[in-house]
Amino acid sequence: MSAPALRPEETTRMFAEAAEAATAVRAQMQANGATLRQIGERLRRRPPSVILTCGRGSSDNAATYAKYLFETRTGVLTASAAPSISSVYAAQPRAEGALCLAISQSGKSPDLLASVEAARRAGAQVLALVNDERSPLAALADEVVPLCAGPELSVAATKSFITALAAVLQIAACWTEAPDLLDAVADLPERLSAAWALDWSAAAEPLKDARDLYVVGRGLGFGIAQEMALKFKETCGLHAEAFSSAEVRHGPMALVEPGFPVLAVGQDDETLPGLKAVVSDLAGRGGAVIAAGVDGATGLTLRTLRAHPAVQPLLVIQSFYRMVNLLSTLRGHDPDRPPHLAKVTETV
Repeated sequence: MSAPALRPEETTRMFAEAAEAATAVRAQMQANGATLRQIGERLRRRPPSVILTCGRGSSDNAATYAKYLFETRTGVLTASAAPSISSVYAAQPRAEGALCLAISQSGKSPDLLASVEAARRAGAQVLALVNDERSPLAALADEVVPLCAGPELSVAATKSFITALAAVLQIAACWTEAPDLLDAVADLPERLSAAWALDWSAAAEPLKDARDLYVVGRGLGFGIAQEMALKFKETCGLHAEAFSSAEVRHGPMALVEPGFPVLAVGQDDETLPGLKAVVSDLAGRGGAVIAAGVDGATGLTLRTLRAHPAVQPLLVIQSFYRMVNLLSTLRGHDPDRPPHLAKVTETV
């Protein structure tokens, strides 16, 4: 008996690569266990004064997740470094005692390398989360955590983003030795597999003809909201903007009118009550709300998996990638080859 024919959206590289995320995270955990424990021990012994993150695109969205996780679990201030400070203005930062956390799929972008070089000259310890272990970024770093995502040929990053998030989560777990985080890491691959199997296709139909969209999240989920907005623009030609739910009332709410689509993403932590209140306001203005991880929201509710709040954003983005790949094909786009974009973006 022959296998059923693949649907068009299942033939893209983006679909195939996103489906590999759980396998990639499992390989990452097996390959990096000893390295991550050593990094955790060093961070406990000599905590950094500050963490400077460096990344572009999806990698910078992963850095947003790192900011919330590290600041809430270690108390160490974590901020995104602007690469142009070094690559364009040629200014020299002061980074004694800092940890420079560089995140990249390719490890080749000139402005990323310039920023990391400047941080290292200024006294920062460089930790690179990079998929290409032979890249210039890996050569610059004091310590390297390979993402182990394997080849990623679609321009749209999927499994490399999830493996970056997983690496951040494992660093936090090894650094703090918190039992809840260590337990959360242990079954992450299985939960990612389950998240990929969730059917979010109901969200594609109301977004098929959309022109504008808000993606709203907060805290640990804000970086995932940023990644969703990026993927809507990149793969679907859909103008999407990400906002913290704390910022929506500071101006963006004025654009919400009947039928304006809003994707709200949440996790079961202290940010959820405030997010629910904002989602209620958006629905009250007639916004077409699609909610993931926001129980009781008015509108379309997408199924999510219960998990540790630090893990839920990874599961939500995994389910989202399957849906946005479908949406891209429904809108007549090729998610593997977005117009005017390349896999390695060599900004200066």
